[in-house]
Amino acid sequence: MKKRDKTFLLITPAALWLIVFSIGPLLVILIVSLASRGPFGRIAYDYTFGNYLRAFDGIYMPAYWRTVWIALLTTAVCIAASYPAAYYMALRAPPRWKPVLLVLTVIPFWTSFLIRTYAWIVLLRSEGVINSALIHIGIIKEPLGLLYNDFAVMVGQVYGELPFMILPIFVALEHLDGRLLEASQDLGANRFWTFAKVTLPLSRPGLIAGSVLVFIPSLGAFVTPDLLGGAKSAMMGNLIQNQFTLLNQPFGSALSIVLGVAVLLLLAIALRTGLRPDDLA
Repeated sequence: MKKRDKTFLLITPAALWLIVFSIGPLLVILIVSLASRGPFGRIAYDYTFGNYLRAFDGIYMPAYWRTVWIALLTTAVCIAASYPAAYYMALRAPPRWKPVLLVLTVIPFWTSFLIRTYAWIVLLRSEGVINSALIHIGIIKEPLGLLYNDFAVMVGQVYGELPFMILPIFVALEHLDGRLLEASQDLGANRFWTFAKVTLPLSRPGLIAGSVLVFIPSLGAFVTPDLLGGAKSAMMGNLIQNQFTLLNQPFGSALSIVLGVAVLLLLAIALRTGLRPDDLA
């Protein structure tokens, strides 16, 4: 058997899996997005672009902008919180502690994301742990409105996405050649300039990969906004979910396609800025 034939046999199972369970559903969603809602929630395949025109109606713009700025803020907070942790884990922590710190980083994945989101409700609600503690200490007299707003959504998003930022930055810093840092200091640069001129630029792939892994899931989030944000903090994921709940599958499919195209454009921009596909692996 020729080498080309062996290669084809090796990739055939994975290719069939992707075609049937990835590309196939996308084609179904694309076809449904061109239909319209019929009586009693049925789908009328009249192949119109009306759903896409409706997707850009002004009534939905607040949800789009809220989605973008919460995703951007979540990414920025994750970078600010993750980089020091990843820097310590990669360059400062004793070798025997690195596996422990990595395990602590991924421990949240051992529990369902839904359960962890409900835990934030217990922490943030008016009679929850945080407000009760602040009232008991005497810092506040009345409970703070920490739940069912954009702040609660951002907190839940940061908590859920933080490991996806820490790990790529850690990998980038872990592969950093320590001799470059020593050479920078030997040439007279202090710790700040060594970090600014050597460490930070060389960790750029990890920063970009982490930003993509945080920003893109934040765009499509619907569990966190639904449970922690309430009706006034609806994001694009909630719009899509609501349309399918209301049996308006064509419009929900059109919103899904719009979101998917936006994600692909963001990935293309990330690749143009220097992100390599293997950085996301």
